[in-house]
Amino acid sequence: MQNTVHFILQGKGGIGKTLVSTLLAQWMASKHDAPLRCYDTDQENATFSRYKAMQVKHVPVMTDARNIDPKRFDALMIDILEQDGNCVIDNGANTFSPLMGYLLENDCFSLLEESGRKVYIHTIVGGGDTLHDTATGFVATAQATRVPLVLWQNEHFGLLQSASGKQFMESQSYADHRTRVKGSITLAQRNPDTFGADVKKMNTARLTMQEVLQNDKFNIMEKQRIKVVYRDIFEQLDKVEW
Repeated sequence: MQNTVHFILQGKGGIGKTLVSTLLAQWMASKHDAPLRCYDTDQENATFSRYKAMQVKHVPVMTDARNIDPKRFDALMIDILEQDGNCVIDNGANTFSPLMGYLLENDCFSLLEESGRKVYIHTIVGGGDTLHDTATGFVATAQATRVPLVLWQNEHFGLLQSASGKQFMESQSYADHRTRVKGSITLAQRNPDTFGADVKKMNTARLTMQEVLQNDKFNIMEKQRIKVVYRDIFEQLDKVEW
């Protein structure tokens, strides 16, 4: 994989965008020799940029008056275009609309492709009470662009199924855009007292999996469960049609 650009886009907050960014970045770093550059455009909750091992660059897009200046996204685009390598861009709910508007208005997806970059949009659909809003976001993103999509199904909030029991990937919303989806990754619902607690401990400390495996604050079983989670995600990422 060379010169790919991955935008993590979903308008709903708290749905796992930064988690997806960290997982994707770690998978890419482990699988590919190309330089990896990570960016965080979330102005209010720049969590991705706190993962020191990933050397994430924070892109400030807010003015002194606390307004988002779309032109400040120029710095992000210029940085991506001036250097070769793979890029992961995390985006917060507060900057979703401005960033999407900027990308579309300036025809950035075409610019990236014409410059030899392959672009992907990673969009997250959550289960339970988040299903309706995130499914709507999936459709809106698919309709707004022609970029290949990677679907992340987050079961943390519940299973991705309607009241009648229909799975999201069986819905008309998904069927209308399935040819654009190059792969699907499921963030499986696991035991919250073991797997959930271990992943939370890891993310709270802003650590990568490799850092956890070398950290004596995690015991052998905590490390094992984290390895199980990452192995599952990485195997699913291996199957995406990049």
